[in-house]
Amino acid sequence: MKDKSPTNTDSEALFLDTTLRPSKWDDYIGQKNIKKNLQILLTAAKERNHPPEHILFYGSPGLGKTTLAHLIAKEINAQMKVTSGPAIEKIGDLASILTNLSPGDILFIDEIHRLNKTIEEVLYPAMESGSLDIIIGKGPSARTIQLELPPFTLIGATTRIAMISSPLRSRFSGGIFKLEFYTNDEIQDIITRSAKILGIELNKDAGSEIAKRSRFTPRTANYLLKRARDFSQVHKSDMTKESVDEALKLLGIDEVGLTPADRDILHAIINKFSGGPVGLNTLAAALSEEQATIEEFNEPYLIQLGFLDRTPRGRVVTASGYDHLGIKSPGTLI
Repeated sequence: MKDKSPTNTDSEALFLDTTLRPSKWDDYIGQKNIKKNLQILLTAAKERNHPPEHILFYGSPGLGKTTLAHLIAKEINAQMKVTSGPAIEKIGDLASILTNLSPGDILFIDEIHRLNKTIEEVLYPAMESGSLDIIIGKGPSARTIQLELPPFTLIGATTRIAMISSPLRSRFSGGIFKLEFYTNDEIQDIITRSAKILGIELNKDAGSEIAKRSRFTPRTANYLLKRARDFSQVHKSDMTKESVDEALKLLGIDEVGLTPADRDILHAIINKFSGGPVGLNTLAAALSEEQATIEEFNEPYLIQLGFLDRTPRGRVVTASGYDHLGIKSPGTLI
């Protein structure tokens, strides 16, 4: 039987990920408008000596939703309890979490769109009036017990805002904030900061090479930086533009940041469906891939680059997508 206790390598990876996460507002690069709104919200709440109102963050994976929640907790000196939508299966799970909160605590629910409707309905009064209604028993003998909860702030995070019901959305009175993709300059600043923390000597060209393949996403940028560092370490070489290029090619990441999975999607639409349109269900079946993975991870970046269009009839590869793959577009004149 294998020992499942954390190894030194696991501990080091967790330490590095935690270390790279900004611990103060000045270190958090990008999302300037959201930061300004949050600082006003938090300052006003502190002056009233009351927990901030409930907040919802949404956007593609890796843009910093969890990091913002940690920064909020640190700013107001509050404890943060972390859970996720799929982890709250029963009303009892939610009741246990809520009743164990202390006054002023933050409850962070990741993937909040995956809460089932029964759980949502119990959450409404908890968010609005700070009470928890629990039904004991069934049928005519059933009775409701109301528990008073300490004042708390709920921070939700989701990659799929459309899947959150309107009643739940309306209860995030502190604001609903969309995290946008980062600019190339912001990503370069993030890479420079991370390199300093990791003790990596990184020249500007090498940093630029990582940035342009980072999908405009901090999490991806840090992942590629660490993999390029590993490649240079093993090959006993400096981290140069050439070594970064070689390391990322080994990972199958091309010059604009497309992964093999991204290219498979474009090739499948072109070769199997004549460039589209093709529905998401059909495309997922053709690729033996989960619909959610395509929709949440691959599509946003392909659309951002202008390689894919999402139309009412389905997904269509654009002329730019054809060009990137080196395939002649059907609309191209000879």
